[in-house]
Amino acid sequence: MAKCFHFILCFFFYAHIVAVFAETPIVLSPEQQTYLNTLLHRAKEKQLAKQRYWHLLLHYRPNLFGGYTSEADGPGFFLARQGRTNPQAELEATLNKFFTNELVGSSQQVSPCAFPARYQWLDQQLQFQSKLLPKRKCERFKRGIGSFSPKSITLIFASAYMNNPSSMFGHTLLRIDQKGNTEQTVLLNYAINYAANTTTENSFAYAAMGIGGGFRGYFSILPYYMKVQEYSEMENRELWEYELNFSETQVEKMLMHAWELGNTYFDYYFFKENCSYHLLSLLEVADPALHLRDQFGYWTIPAETIRIISKQPGLVRNIVYRPARNTRIWRKLERLSSSETQWFYELLDDSSILDSTAFQKLPSEQRAVLLELANHYLRYQMIENPAARTKYKKQQQHILKHRSLLDIPREEFLIEPISDAPEKGHSSTRIQVGTGQVRGKNFSEVGMRVAYHGLLDHETGYTPGAQIELGRLRVRMESQPARLRIQELKLVNIISLFPISSLFRQPSWKIGIGWETICQSDCDQDLAFQVNAGLGSMVQTRFMKHEMFYGFAELELNAGSVFNQGYRIGPGATTGVFAEVTSQWKIHAFIHHVSFLSGEHIGMVSWSLHQNYSVDKNLALRHEINHRHHQREWKGSILFYF
Repeated sequence: MAKCFHFILCFFFYAHIVAVFAETPIVLSPEQQTYLNTLLHRAKEKQLAKQRYWHLLLHYRPNLFGGYTSEADGPGFFLARQGRTNPQAELEATLNKFFTNELVGSSQQVSPCAFPARYQWLDQQLQFQSKLLPKRKCERFKRGIGSFSPKSITLIFASAYMNNPSSMFGHTLLRIDQKGNTEQTVLLNYAINYAANTTTENSFAYAAMGIGGGFRGYFSILPYYMKVQEYSEMENRELWEYELNFSETQVEKMLMHAWELGNTYFDYYFFKENCSYHLLSLLEVADPALHLRDQFGYWTIPAETIRIISKQPGLVRNIVYRPARNTRIWRKLERLSSSETQWFYELLDDSSILDSTAFQKLPSEQRAVLLELANHYLRYQMIENPAARTKYKKQQQHILKHRSLLDIPREEFLIEPISDAPEKGHSSTRIQVGTGQVRGKNFSEVGMRVAYHGLLDHETGYTPGAQIELGRLRVRMESQPARLRIQELKLVNIISLFPISSLFRQPSWKIGIGWETICQSDCDQDLAFQVNAGLGSMVQTRFMKHEMFYGFAELELNAGSVFNQGYRIGPGATTGVFAEVTSQWKIHAFIHHVSFLSGEHIGMVSWSLHQNYSVDKNLALRHEINHRHHQREWKGSILFYF
């Protein structure tokens, strides 16, 4: 025991001595000291600390009442004690560190190796005399990002993933495309990803910390095929790849700065400083003429960043669509004839029919298509149902064995996206102006929705069957008697409709949280807090253009002074149909019933009929008929998206 204690004591003493010597600056020669003073003077004379590129490298943003603060929150990113808020002090400290062997940053390297983008830019501005600075080899950088042979950068957008709050608006990352890439080798490239390091599995804590910046966000570099497998294969998300028109020099600058960001973290905010926001800062480092982050105020939505980038003249060189596994299966299934479809389902039920005479008599090309589709579906099932993996694996091996006996190359065909590219969608923020009548009295109404998409909105560029609305406010002016009041304040209104079929069985769900004006039997009206959550299913048809018939079993809570006992809670149900008659005209009809069994005991039935006509993607006309709370109202509105 004594020997163990002695060993630990010696270890920490040795580590302390090493740290002391590592942090001891080199004693500069008179010539070096004079040169350093000259650099500091020239940097101040040229006002380098005020230049945009220095602010981009340090992530400085102007404060409301003057001065600057860096968005980087890790202390290892700054070389001056006041570096996070003082660009001049940080620049001077950086120049000083270039003359020392002190290990800096979280990566513990000498400063030119820890911060190569800073070194390169200051060298370009001040024309360093390399013979007067210590020589650096930066082996770790050369083995890492420095070993890449970048040709271009591609921005990747992954569509919404409804089962994860941080990915409901989509996700973006950057792919580093290397020289000599082909369509077959592009998955072997590396990707730059920014994501939160979550520290809780509690749903409420997760939401609160994500909204309030309670998680730390880190940049990481990982193989692109891993993200494709995660998004496209496991989460069934569509991927859109935007090759950006950057030169190799610009890409190298961006990669050097990405290396620097390994020395810090950022407080992660779901709605502002998220995956898209900080990736935009990398693009600005590559091309300082871009002012991408300035176009976002209080929130940054990944789909909006795609629209902003697409509007930059000449920035997007090429767009590639990579379908999700579900999409590939659906599109291939749609191509089958009725007899082929029957064979496919029989094959999934019993793979022994592969050896039957009837199946062997099918044309080889037909058998190949069926076997490939069955293989895709079984791979999907192995991911979705790990407990039954052994069963599906055995079926898959039988299918692959028969496919290998067919001397026919795999058929490749163009898969049409379920929804169009995200940059073609409507803007996320919406203003609504309308007029209507309730109980024979006229009213005018103004509303606003902060984000993001509703079922009746123009669907182009958005995930079908997914509604995510945040911050929806309606203010109503009634004529008799004249009064102005808040009609609705919805914090969250989410609906996820997933089609049930013989192949895919994923539940639909919904949740709504907010306040709404309630009218009781005597029509006393007041705002009441509401929570409504439901689980259900949806079936889709194609009688017109697209229809979704859905049903939810729900639980609803209302609370407020309008109720005699202050609250009511009970089970309920909603059934409805959402019909896309044309690409511009949509109808949504639904009936809602709830039986409040605790608090105020009452049963309530309401129904609604809503129609929306999209003049274009950012302008729509809407008509609503609502019967609820012992009253019927109609309303006509015009909607502007921006």
